[in-house]
Amino acid sequence: MTNAIAFQGELGAYSHEACRYKRPEMDPYPCRTFEDVISAVQTGKADLAMLPVENTIYGRVADIHRLLPESGLKIIDEAFVRVHINLLGVPGARLEDVTEAHSHVVLLPQCARFLSDHGIQGRVNADNARAAREISERGEKHAAALASELAGEIYGLNVLARHIEDTDSNTTRFLLMAREGNDARRGDHGMMTTFVFQVRNIPAALYKAMGGFATNGVNMTKLESYMVDGSFTATQFYADIEGHPDDPAVALALEELDYFTDMLNILGTYPRDARRD
Repeated sequence: MTNAIAFQGELGAYSHEACRYKRPEMDPYPCRTFEDVISAVQTGKADLAMLPVENTIYGRVADIHRLLPESGLKIIDEAFVRVHINLLGVPGARLEDVTEAHSHVVLLPQCARFLSDHGIQGRVNADNARAAREISERGEKHAAALASELAGEIYGLNVLARHIEDTDSNTTRFLLMAREGNDARRGDHGMMTTFVFQVRNIPAALYKAMGGFATNGVNMTKLESYMVDGSFTATQFYADIEGHPDDPAVALALEELDYFTDMLNILGTYPRDARRD
C-alpha cells in the first residue's frame, strides 16, 4: 500500500482540500490530468482517487462521466467542499498594495465585485494553486493569488482578504474512488448508489425504466444523459440514488431497471456525505 491519494492539480488545489477533508491521514499525490489521477490508482502509484464531478455554479465537470465507467474503479465515498476564495499575498504585502490577482479563469468572475471595488485586475492562470505557488516565487507585493487558504499555508502566503467570493453557494462534489468497492458498509447519514445504464430500443423505455424507482419510493438525486462512442443514437445515462442495492426497495427498482436496459453498471455504493444537506 502506498497510502497516497491522487487528485488533479497542484498542492493546495480545492481537490487537495477534499482529500484533507475525507482522508487527512493519506499522502497527497498531485496529477496533471483526470486521466493521470485514474491511472495512478490503476497502476498502484496511489490507493485512492479524488475526482470532482459537479459544481453548484458550473454544473457537470467535463469528461468525468465518460471517464468513471471506463476507469474500472469503484466509488467508495463522496465529499462536498465549499469553495471559499481568498486573496493571498506575499509576506509584508497589504491589500492596498495589490493591483493584480492571478487565478483560474473559473474563479475570477466569482470575485468580480471584490476585485472591482478594490481596483484589482484579474489575471488568468491555468490553476489556482499554481497561481499561489508562482506568486510566492515572484515575491512581488503588487501581485496576489485567488486560491484556498490551504494553498496559502503550503506556499507561505498571507491571507489579505478572506472569503471574497460574490456568492455563498459555490460547492463542488467529489467522488473518492478505489480499485475495489466495499458494499458491506452502512453510513451514519445513509447510503448512495451510482450507476450508468443504456435503455433498450423500445418505445418509452426510459419512462418505464424509471417507473420502478417511483413505485418503490427510491429517491433519485441525479439523472443525466450523454452521448457515447461519438454517436447521436447511443445515449448513456448516469444516475445517483439514495439507498443500498441490498435494501428491498432499491433491489426491486434495480430489477425493474435491468429489464428495460441493455447495459447496467453499478459504479459504487458508498456513505452519504454529512455535508450533502
